[in-house]
Amino acid sequence: MKVLTVVAAISAFVAGPSVPALAATGGNLALEVLSSRADQVSGGDALVRVRTGHRLTVTRNGEDVTAAFKPDPEGHTATGLVTGLSDGVNTITASDGPRRETLKVRNHPVSGPIFSGPHQYPFLCKTERSGLGPPAADNQDGQGMRVAGGWSRDCFAPTVTDRLYRATDGTFKAMPSQRPADMTTTTLLDGRTVDFVVRRERGVINRFLYSIAMIENGWNGRAMYRFDGGVGIGHDQGTLGGSALDPYGLGKGYAILYSSGTRTSTHYNLIVGGETALMVKEHFVEQYGVPLYTVGVGGSGGAIQQYLYGQNYGNRVIDAAIAQYSFPDMVTQTIHVGDCELLENYMDHNPRWARWDDRSALIGMNASDTVPNAYTGKPGSDECVKGWRGLTPLTMNPLWTSNADPEWKQMDPPGVKNTVQWTHWDDLRNVYGVAPDGYARSTWDNVGVQYGLRALVDGVITPAEFLDVNARVGSWKEAADMVQEGCPFTECATDFDPWSARNARSGDPAPRRAGDPVAIRNVTRSGLVFRGAIDIPVIDWRHYLEDQLDMHDAHQSFASRQRMLDFDGDAGNQVIWFTDARPDGPRFDQTPEALQVMDEWLANMRANPSHGVTGNRPATAVDRCFASDGAQLAAGPHVWDGVLDGRPAGACTAKFPLYSTSRVVAGGPLKGGVYACRLQPVARAIERGLYGTWRPSPAERERLEAIFPTGVCDY
Repeated sequence: MKVLTVVAAISAFVAGPSVPALAATGGNLALEVLSSRADQVSGGDALVRVRTGHRLTVTRNGEDVTAAFKPDPEGHTATGLVTGLSDGVNTITASDGPRRETLKVRNHPVSGPIFSGPHQYPFLCKTERSGLGPPAADNQDGQGMRVAGGWSRDCFAPTVTDRLYRATDGTFKAMPSQRPADMTTTTLLDGRTVDFVVRRERGVINRFLYSIAMIENGWNGRAMYRFDGGVGIGHDQGTLGGSALDPYGLGKGYAILYSSGTRTSTHYNLIVGGETALMVKEHFVEQYGVPLYTVGVGGSGGAIQQYLYGQNYGNRVIDAAIAQYSFPDMVTQTIHVGDCELLENYMDHNPRWARWDDRSALIGMNASDTVPNAYTGKPGSDECVKGWRGLTPLTMNPLWTSNADPEWKQMDPPGVKNTVQWTHWDDLRNVYGVAPDGYARSTWDNVGVQYGLRALVDGVITPAEFLDVNARVGSWKEAADMVQEGCPFTECATDFDPWSARNARSGDPAPRRAGDPVAIRNVTRSGLVFRGAIDIPVIDWRHYLEDQLDMHDAHQSFASRQRMLDFDGDAGNQVIWFTDARPDGPRFDQTPEALQVMDEWLANMRANPSHGVTGNRPATAVDRCFASDGAQLAAGPHVWDGVLDGRPAGACTAKFPLYSTSRVVAGGPLKGGVYACRLQPVARAIERGLYGTWRPSPAERERLEAIFPTGVCDY
């Protein structure tokens, strides 16, 4: 019940404000919080704007703070940083002669949480590794990291600032007192050339490390929030990645915002991630003012964050997204990725699937007889192996983790790491919920899934092969029943098991697994599933990497588009760009061009707000595809025809073939996202012609009904 309450609270915060950000009752006197929503202030301060007359007085909880306010250039408003806010509700009052206006603001600790639910423990501190010194002691109870004066559970460290310069060797170095001989210069957006000197601030917000960096004396008024990808299972403060000092963005004058809490290699709780992004953006606005705009940039998990934060928070974190190598979200990827090793185990032990090119018939993703396989040492692999192998133990097995950081030796009580359930489900237990057995609820389900159905209908596999794979593919054990992984995930001896077969359910027919309906209900309403409800400009760009069996499936850009179309019939705020990529050479980076297009797009929106996002698209903000050297191949509204409609293939569609997933091959939609399908009796499926020209014999029908005793998927 407690977890359901947390999920309901998260949903409420995602949906919209419960406390107005702007309060006005008459005349021209009004109060507005610029740095956050009024009910989501953090850290004890807020940037406030007052629409005022001539004799302004502002108080905070009755104390005069008028001196903090300075007139804005237009002369009709004044802005000030109100500090000293206590945790909980505060009252800011503005008066101007007879007029009086009040605004209630709710302040939260800089350590959070605001709306993400109870903090996760244990939590591994990495402030010292990141140059901030040891974390501050916050308890004497033997809980957390051992430090001078006690223990640290929440990993706080004081803010530090420094100056760096970009050297001729391409690195950032500490700025000395004299101009170094190897300093480079950079040309800003306005055409000025300046020394490449950066001012950087680092600290801890919402328990994660943050960084704000910008060119010294050359900020262009624009901000870039850099989001990083990867897959992590939490319980870790994380570290600052290289994109925190993005050389292109800094060199053009953008302020770069970054947090280890918006890096999915740290964790994949994007409710916590969204909360962290809001708090980092709030702090930036309080220190530097409201930027002209904030554009998001990041790939993979960094792209997922842009789609979700744009959906959940509008333009409060970013005003526009440059989503690279995107997926619509992470949580619905677990649906088909969870099939990978079940199918690989089946195919690796069946001579019928010795030819790797054939495997797309079951997994949907690309496969190749020539791409090297790191596990066999021979040519032949597929995307499940090259792209996703290892994700099953990482996300599903509570006993296995790749987190072997030395800081665990400083953590108390002794052995606390072994108390963690190392699963994706447990990382998001505030969302999924906890089952009576103490393990986090799981959404993973393959009841009624007919693997290879479309391959059967197309004549690629025979009815006998279709029946065999579905009888023997199996499912995953419950978390409480899993055992430790074997080689190659633990020390290798003779128990080579890259399929995690010891944690699979087998038999003939092998039982399937039903997802927890509470978990499915919780996650679908949490804001972690991309529903297509986004209204900011999006340039969805990727290198085309299907031939390299890369995990960033090209069709995922269109999965997001279909969800947007399903939401309100309009995806005009999203454009999709592909750039070809040679496997043996450098990859052309289309991001600088995307930033230029986005700058024009956002300028149009400021000039013509009534035209909306779609109505302000510049000529270059259209679907496009590019050669490996960045040269445009085709552009326009029909270049991707044939992907989401029945039209003949457009120019880009023909150039860049798309693959799918195991669930699409099983009859599901390209957009994905079906956790548990609606079931229909086998007899009904046969009657409807679901199997194409195959008409099962009585024996085959009996076999189907034994494999699927509760029915088959009706997508």
